[in-house]
Amino acid sequence: MFQTGPELLANPSGTLDQLRTLGVGVVRVIVSWSTIAPRPNSSTGPRGFNGADPAAYPAANWVAYDQIVKDAKADGIIVDFTPSSGAPLWAQGRDVPRATRIPLYAWKPSPRLYGAFVQALGKRYNGTYVPPRQTTPLPRVGFWALYNEPNFGKDLAPQATNNSAVHSSAAMYRSLLDAGWRALQSTGHGRDTILIGSLAARGEQTGPVRGFPQGLPAGYGTTKPLLFIRALYCVDMRFRQLRGSAARAIGCPTNSVGSRAFRSAHPALFKATGFADHPYPKNLPPDRSDSTDPDYTELATLPRLGRTLDRVNRVYGSGTRFPIYITEYGYITNPPNNSANHFVSPSTTASYINWAEYIDWRNPRVATTMQFPLIDPNPRKAPEFGGFASGLVFYGGKKKPAYDAYRLPLYMPVTSGRRGSSLEVWGCVRPAHFATGPQVASIQFQPSSGGGFSTIKTVAITSQRGYFDVRVPFASSGSVRIQWAYPDGTVADSRTEEITLS
Repeated sequence: MFQTGPELLANPSGTLDQLRTLGVGVVRVIVSWSTIAPRPNSSTGPRGFNGADPAAYPAANWVAYDQIVKDAKADGIIVDFTPSSGAPLWAQGRDVPRATRIPLYAWKPSPRLYGAFVQALGKRYNGTYVPPRQTTPLPRVGFWALYNEPNFGKDLAPQATNNSAVHSSAAMYRSLLDAGWRALQSTGHGRDTILIGSLAARGEQTGPVRGFPQGLPAGYGTTKPLLFIRALYCVDMRFRQLRGSAARAIGCPTNSVGSRAFRSAHPALFKATGFADHPYPKNLPPDRSDSTDPDYTELATLPRLGRTLDRVNRVYGSGTRFPIYITEYGYITNPPNNSANHFVSPSTTASYINWAEYIDWRNPRVATTMQFPLIDPNPRKAPEFGGFASGLVFYGGKKKPAYDAYRLPLYMPVTSGRRGSSLEVWGCVRPAHFATGPQVASIQFQPSSGGGFSTIKTVAITSQRGYFDVRVPFASSGSVRIQWAYPDGTVADSRTEEITLS
């Protein structure tokens, strides 16, 4: 999977062509509610507006999304639409704080109106809808994620109330899920890929905090993901069903009768295709975490997410074992972001994203690997001297080392040994699935004693997505890389791994 920045909406055809050369299989598109809705800056909605009718929205607001689905179909790329926050003011709660009365956030968004928005999307992209004054139906979208980072305050607020003792965001998300699920079912998308979750992997202390009268996460903080999941499924930290006032405060059943109906009342929580997570490791190698917090879901601690999802399902007699979809991931680089957060170098990022994908590949629970974004934001406009600069390309167009690393991943779990020993070489020819006919990757070696790279082994690509995992004997220390040729003869090289043999 891949998620770009604003360049996809600005130039769908060119951006998707570039993603195709990188071998991207699924492009994730967050459809911000307020970019489609009429009068998003008004606290009162348009008179007579039917939010479930795609023709009721300004035609110009659909243009970029229509072009994305058309171009993606032509390129053989799957589109994941994620209808998310950025709620129009008329769909937010009346008590929205004055400082955030802009349609970039979502303060107590209306589940009913959100459901209508998702219904409009579902109708428009069900494969049969012909827009007004057009003659052919739009392509079908068959991959959806209901909301983005509902445990993050800028996407869904308030995260918590009552001095951060009540986790209100989980209750709101449960209602939004119900509405979005019904909308997709009613518009012919019941058998589509539908993800829930899409959670931020970290969070903030709960309860009173010095200097924060309402504690954290309060309105716009971040709720720890596993805490959020337990509240979403109405269980306590020991996975016992909530009861009494604790249950009532977050819209949960207060007795056993209600709990028996919980599973049928909230089908998305049990019938979704998978659960999505954004397991950023915060500048560390992908197998490490800088926190011992048991409620975080970074890549290194992803198995605990699977165990938690299994346990909350079992509470209600469900045997669902959700696949885990990684729908956002990357490493912010320095440069351009040279703030005090000790971001990693571009060359280190290249090795880390390959290492992370190897971890994903080995985990049978993980369904996707992910890169976000393609191009870094403008460092002059982004906060902290460069912003979320985890792209494959610097702002301005220069490719980072991660560009080649993403296109042809290479990872060697062991890079030292005795002369003549065999070492594991794992890799992927990501664009190969777009090519026709048999595809072959060349594993090349350059001795540290000198000379150029030469092919020491060729590997037939039989995996649908271009992966291979082989053992290769090496006679000396040196550098290892993968090489592959596009159908037009253009040659692509991976990054290199250094091996040391004695």
